[in-house]
Amino acid sequence: MKIVNFAHEGEARLGFLAGDQVIDPALALAGQPAAALRPFRDTVSFIAAGAEARRAAEKLVETATASARKPLASVKLLAPMQPTTILCSGSNYLDHNAEKANTPISGKEPEFFIKTSDCVVGPEAGITVDDRLSRKIDCETELAVVIGKPGRFIPLASALDHVFGYTIVNDVTARDLQVRKTPNGTVWYELGRGKAFDASAPMGPFIATADEIGDPQTLELRTRMNGELRQLSNTSRMIWSCAQLIHFFSVNFTLRPGMVIITGTPAGTSWSMDTELGGSGKSPPGVVPAKGYCKPGDKYEGEIEKLGILRNTIVKA
Repeated sequence: MKIVNFAHEGEARLGFLAGDQVIDPALALAGQPAAALRPFRDTVSFIAAGAEARRAAEKLVETATASARKPLASVKLLAPMQPTTILCSGSNYLDHNAEKANTPISGKEPEFFIKTSDCVVGPEAGITVDDRLSRKIDCETELAVVIGKPGRFIPLASALDHVFGYTIVNDVTARDLQVRKTPNGTVWYELGRGKAFDASAPMGPFIATADEIGDPQTLELRTRMNGELRQLSNTSRMIWSCAQLIHFFSVNFTLRPGMVIITGTPAGTSWSMDTELGGSGKSPPGVVPAKGYCKPGDKYEGEIEKLGILRNTIVKA
């Protein structure tokens, strides 16, 4: 099953993607008691409602009348959810660590930071560059894990049982705010200002439920900027798997339906070519080296196997 949000009369509405159509549960259930509509108020409510809501949604997809079906091309897709919290793991691909300056813990334990729902924008939305914040905005395509079942201190063996589904997140980063150095040359990261700001978490185009994805460690990942291939990798190259990250974050937090974990990005970032900030000056084989950081008019495409393509344009504030 694929879950989307789309614009309806100025608000976000939950829908289900079926081929080139979007099923609108609000129309499919028109006239039903309020209790029937309650699980479909928004994506987090649907996830939290569990198996019964999932079965009802599957029935809707099969039986919805023409009046409840909208051509995909006719709707404006929004971010498929407004997550309650975005838990983020940095430096989770060895090839990314090899292309940049690293902190003492890089590659030794997950780097832990947080984005909020205020950072989230949807497909085709603008990613704002504003010199008052940063002159070095970079894009990072990442697999995002959507939590569906609550738990704390989750054992590694059962970690994937807590997954509702997966989507794509672009971990937009202000590199000149992120990368700091001490006088003795030690690198450290300021992961507040460098990672969390308006439009720093484009998400979408849909959430695919876990059964549609299977093993999340076998997915091809690509990033294109203006049609040029910048990142080409596979989630099998993560240092810490999705299951390990779920276990790791659940030590700090009770993971709840509506939380999202983003899992790091591979090599091919603009940072790799920025030797002033510790970039190696090299890009991985098979991709086009970045010519600089994001500028207005640039077209970003983040693609992950089975999860579609997330597209955004860089815009000036």
